[in-house]
Amino acid sequence: MIIDWKNVKRVLVVRMRSIGDTVLSTPSLIALRRFLPDAQIDILLEDWVAPVLEDFDAVDNALSVSRKSQKSRIETALNLRRNKYDVAFNLHGGTTATFFVRASGAPHRVGYSYYQYNFLYNYLLSSASDFWRQKYTHSAEQQLALFGFVGVPVDDKPKSRLVVTESARHSIEDKLTKSKIQNPKSKIALVHPTAAFDTKQWATENFARVAEFLSEKGFNPIAVAAKNERGVLENLKKLSKVPVLTFDDLTLPEITALASKAKIFIGNDSGIAHIAAAVHTPSVVIFGSSNINHWRPWTDTRHEIVYEKMPCQPCAGYFCKEFNEPKCILSIKTGNVFEAIEKLGIAD
Repeated sequence: MIIDWKNVKRVLVVRMRSIGDTVLSTPSLIALRRFLPDAQIDILLEDWVAPVLEDFDAVDNALSVSRKSQKSRIETALNLRRNKYDVAFNLHGGTTATFFVRASGAPHRVGYSYYQYNFLYNYLLSSASDFWRQKYTHSAEQQLALFGFVGVPVDDKPKSRLVVTESARHSIEDKLTKSKIQNPKSKIALVHPTAAFDTKQWATENFARVAEFLSEKGFNPIAVAAKNERGVLENLKKLSKVPVLTFDDLTLPEITALASKAKIFIGNDSGIAHIAAAVHTPSVVIFGSSNINHWRPWTDTRHEIVYEKMPCQPCAGYFCKEFNEPKCILSIKTGNVFEAIEKLGIAD
């Protein structure tokens, strides 16, 4: 069975999970919109991350579902069914995503052959490596491969991109004005000192040294984190010898707007790093346990990756299986990050 794209009017893309996963779905959405300029293209996301794609021009609707509510999942499934999609893609592979793809009733359902319950799909790709004919693939390439597999042109591999909403831009400008930033005319350096796991989180005291280095170079260091990570931000301010403006209450569109205003991003491998890349901010990303080939910034904008090569790297990252502590992230020296900042050529 071959998809007759001329008769495709509605497409559903299911992308569960995190900020980074969502940002890295944008190349696929860009390719799909370019291929089907008049079709309705919807993406289903978890509710907490859906604002990342607010006003994103490659989709018509960023639908959301609560990951905690059974009622929300049922209501979402019924709404998807009513939308009468022609094609549905699963960019995640989890059982919940498969449930939504099948519940949509789309006659054409696309996924990978290694997905659980793969019999619920009628287009199955063996692997992204097979599609691209290369050993290592990036997350963005993995998602693009599913579209290319069924005929969407993806050979140019679009880069990640986000839209800065006007409301978020005005909100950030207002917050920066009210914060009485130390030198309003100085360049902003966006710092993200937290991560999902200890194996990915560089020491806060090291970020304090980075803030001092950036201040010497004429930057205003601004650090962001989630509200439950406020302690890291407070510790950063205490450890730094220069003022660091911190926010733990920004919405995802506001973080996107702030990243777009920054002249440089420095932080751990995280969703915020991918947001910075998607708004073309030069970046230095610090990697610990993560797979660099799979999670590096997907951008043509200047960026540097700092990591300590270890025989056990990459790993799942939930905890360090080889040592008493995650040496991969703890071994990275501040001097290596300073050097990476200098290499970007924007700290003069």
